[in-house]
Amino acid sequence: MGKVQVGVGSFARRPDNSAFKQQRLPAWSPSLTPYTVLPIFYSLSLICVLLGVWLYITVENTHQLKVDYTDAGSCGNCLEMRKYPTNATIRCNCAVNFNIPKNFLGDVFFYYGLINFHQNLRRYMDSRDDAQLVGRKKSLKVPSSYCNPFSYDTNGVPIAPCGAVANSMFNDSFMLVHHLSGGAEIAVPLLRQGIAWYTDKNIKFHNPKSNSTLQQAFEGTAQPLYWQQPVYDLDPGDPNNNGFINDDLIVWMREAAFPNFKKLYGVLNRARTPFAQGLPAGNYSVIISYNFPVQYFQGRKEIVLSTVSWLGGKSPFLPIAYLVSGGVIFIVGIVLTVVHVKIGRDGKNMEE
Repeated sequence: MGKVQVGVGSFARRPDNSAFKQQRLPAWSPSLTPYTVLPIFYSLSLICVLLGVWLYITVENTHQLKVDYTDAGSCGNCLEMRKYPTNATIRCNCAVNFNIPKNFLGDVFFYYGLINFHQNLRRYMDSRDDAQLVGRKKSLKVPSSYCNPFSYDTNGVPIAPCGAVANSMFNDSFMLVHHLSGGAEIAVPLLRQGIAWYTDKNIKFHNPKSNSTLQQAFEGTAQPLYWQQPVYDLDPGDPNNNGFINDDLIVWMREAAFPNFKKLYGVLNRARTPFAQGLPAGNYSVIISYNFPVQYFQGRKEIVLSTVSWLGGKSPFLPIAYLVSGGVIFIVGIVLTVVHVKIGRDGKNMEE
C-alpha cells in the first residue's frame, strides 16, 4: 500500500496557537443571583429618577412663549386675502400684541413655527437639485428631473433654485417692538446672520462663480413660481446674504422631521440697551409682513420666543423619558423581589 502524503497546504488555514485565536483568554462569568441583580435594578432606577428630576428642573428654567398669529388681530384680513392666488403679489401687513410675563434672561431666540406642514414627505424632500445649490452652472441651465414640476416656468426658463422645497419657502417677515412705559416704543434688534448650520453655509450651498454681479451670475434663470423676488435679491439690505447662501433659504432647505416644527428666524442682539440682560418683561407687538398661505393644508402659523440651556430649548421629552424609565425599572425590581421572596418561602416549606 502506498503512503498517504499530507501536504503543507492542509495546515495553511489552521489558526495560530495563540491565546486570542484559540479562545484561551481569561473571561469573567458573572454569577447572576437575586443578591446581585436586584441591587442593579434599584440602582438604575434611582439614577434614572435623579437624572429625570435634574433635567426637568433644567427644562423648567428655560422660558418659551408661543403666539399664534394665523388669524389673530388684523392678520385675519391678510388670511382672507391669501386665499386667492391673484392676491399673491399684493402686500399685507398686520400686527399682533402679546405680553411677556417675566424676564427672558440670556440669549433669546426668535423662531417662526408651522403646524400641519409636512416637510418629511419623500417626494417633497427629493424635489431639489443639490448640484444646483452648490453653484454648478450646468445645473442652473438644466435643472434635475427631481425638481419636476418646478424645474421650468411657464416660458420654459429654468428655475433657480428649483424644486418643491425651495418653491414653498416660508416668506413671512417680522419686526418685534417693545412697548415701554409712557407710550414709547423701541424696536427689538435681531441678529439675522449666522442662523444657519456652519456645514450648510460653507459646504452645501454656494453661489455660482462669476466675475460680474450676482444678478448676472443668475442670468437666464427664473425665480420660483411663488416667490416675490429673485434669488439674487432675497436680502436687499445685505449683498453678502443673497443667492444660494441666504440664511433664510438655507434654514428652510433643511427639512423638518415632524409636521409641527419651528425654524430659527433671528437671535436677540444683546449689544443694545435695554436688552443687554435679555428680553425684559412687558408688552410687545410683532409687525408681520403676511405672505405665506396656510389654508391649503389646514395649517397654522406662530412665532416662538425661547431661551436655551445646555440641554437645548424647552422640551420635556427627555426628563419624562428618564422618569418613566426609572419608574418602570423600579416596578420590575419590586416584581422580581416579590418573586424571589415567594420562591424562597416555597422552597423552605418543601424542605420542611
